[in-house]
Amino acid sequence: VFRNLFYSVAEEMGVTLCRTSFSPNIKERRDYSCAVFDGQGRMVAQGEHMPVHLGSMPLSVEAAIEHTEMCPGDMVVLNDPFKGGTHLPDITLVEPVFLDGTDEPSYYVANRAHHSDVGGMTPGSMPIARSIYQEGIRIPPIHLLRGGEVVEDVMAMILANVRTPIEREGDLTAQIASNRTGARRLVDLSQKYGAPMVTDYMGHLQDYAERMTREAIRQIPDGSYRFKDNMDDDGLSLDPVPIVVKLVVEGTQARIDFTGTAPQVDGSINAIYAITLSAVMYCFRVIVPFAVPSNHGTIRPLEVVAPEGSLLNARVPAAVCGGNVETSQRIVDVVLGALAQAIPDRIPAASYGTMSNLTVGGIDPRNGEPFAYYETTAGGMGARPTADGFDATHCHMTNSLNTPVEALEHAYPYHVRRYEIRRGSGGAGRFRGGDGIRREIAILAPAEITVLSDRRRYSPYGLKGGSPGKTGRNSVMTLGSDGKHLEEEIPGKASMHIEAGTVISINTPGGGGYGTPEND
Repeated sequence: VFRNLFYSVAEEMGVTLCRTSFSPNIKERRDYSCAVFDGQGRMVAQGEHMPVHLGSMPLSVEAAIEHTEMCPGDMVVLNDPFKGGTHLPDITLVEPVFLDGTDEPSYYVANRAHHSDVGGMTPGSMPIARSIYQEGIRIPPIHLLRGGEVVEDVMAMILANVRTPIEREGDLTAQIASNRTGARRLVDLSQKYGAPMVTDYMGHLQDYAERMTREAIRQIPDGSYRFKDNMDDDGLSLDPVPIVVKLVVEGTQARIDFTGTAPQVDGSINAIYAITLSAVMYCFRVIVPFAVPSNHGTIRPLEVVAPEGSLLNARVPAAVCGGNVETSQRIVDVVLGALAQAIPDRIPAASYGTMSNLTVGGIDPRNGEPFAYYETTAGGMGARPTADGFDATHCHMTNSLNTPVEALEHAYPYHVRRYEIRRGSGGAGRFRGGDGIRREIAILAPAEITVLSDRRRYSPYGLKGGSPGKTGRNSVMTLGSDGKHLEEEIPGKASMHIEAGTVISINTPGGGGYGTPEND
């Protein structure tokens, strides 16, 4: 009962955020997450939102508690990856929940949303950068609300550093409404059941999640399992970037050690430790029965080692915008690859392994206003041990939707020319990998674009004799003097200026196959 009560609070927070937000990225793609925390800042329940957000958000709440003093009606905002955030476009709001007669918060609620622009060197704030200082505005944990009122100086400072301030203010206001909804619901639960019972069950649910996670680990044969995969490059060099994991299972404990992974790189694919923790938590969450809640208890049996200064535990001033969206996917691939050696009948082949991020910004000729757009594009899911992979699906660390064509063309100077399944991109096998997507968008205004993608050189792996999925491909098509479009392939990570009428084509990878094809 209490599992569903806490879960429904997080879900209602999400509905509030979705329905009151301004940007298509939040209201259409649903690039946000909401969660409920106990009085110590430990996660109790999360909505069915973005895995890459939810495993890392407890560190945001921890940072808010450590760096600020919160009173009733206060709300803390942050996005600094090195003080509780993940990457700069993901802005988190944390609110304490005080009950009558208490001097300390009894609970916390928090939400995180991806903002389509937070400043930086390119529109959309996902640049091919060399340092975090090029990526956008950094917000350490500071008060956005005090006593229920917006701190106008803080809001003005944020809005002065972005290209689309009206949209940003609307989305931040939606996040405020989301937290207020969650806080009200927790107060209602405490009044109905009594605060001691609510607090007790927050602890019981964490203990239950821990027990079930330990039971899932106990079913993995004790031993040491290794796996390695590569990121294509860091966007500044063509050198591959290896990610290495050693998984050691002993009884009901697991040690996930990334020693041997590449050091942090010059480009923007570095990940902070919270992202690494989030990806590992996801990998073990998916081998636990669905009915078990995802909360602080899930991480207790796991020891995650990522050497400081490495790709997976980067230090200031590393550029990190791609770590959240690209490197997180490869962490999942290597951890699942290691698990596949131990429990091969339960782990799928590699999915498409990239969010194929696209940002576009310029001046909308329809109204003369700046615009900034961000989207991720789905790909092929890896084949499962007993079934084909799904086509055109957001997998693993992402759980967003694709922006509907109608919403996209209404909000931006775009024309979607093609949006279809990329047939034949899934890997062959006894069970076939899912196919990726082909998406072509004509940009009807001069603009700056950035593509941040991976799996353009290294294919999603197959398992048990299955073939790898096809790599992805990006290109731009410009109008020639003869009126025909001339296509030029572009790297997986690239920024450029385009003229009106240029078409951007994103072809996402397919998933790997599972098992030897029967016709072989």
